[in-house]
Amino acid sequence: MSILHELEKTIQTRKSADPTSSWTAKLLASGPEKCAEKFGEEAIEAIIAAAKNDRENLTYEAADVLYHMLVLLSARDINLDDVLTELARRQGLSGIAEKAARK
Repeated sequence: MSILHELEKTIQTRKSADPTSSWTAKLLASGPEKCAEKFGEEAIEAIIAAAKNDRENLTYEAADVLYHMLVLLSARDINLDDVLTELARRQGLSGIAEKAARK
């Protein structure tokens, strides 16, 4: 099991936790829109770190981005394996060809 799968499992267990006892539970209890907003904030922080060539901070922010993406997926009942399956489907495809094939 990968660390992302382990994290996804932990996030799933937090769905039923007391929001006062867990940041993840609090975030999930606030709804998918808040989860999306928080993901966006973390993504912007990662972009800024990348633009500044701040490797240490980018590493930290990238971890935040991955965590908040998994929370967002959980809030919308999408499994990590669904995303990984989509990535596997795209493996070996040209990005240009893949985008052109979208409806």
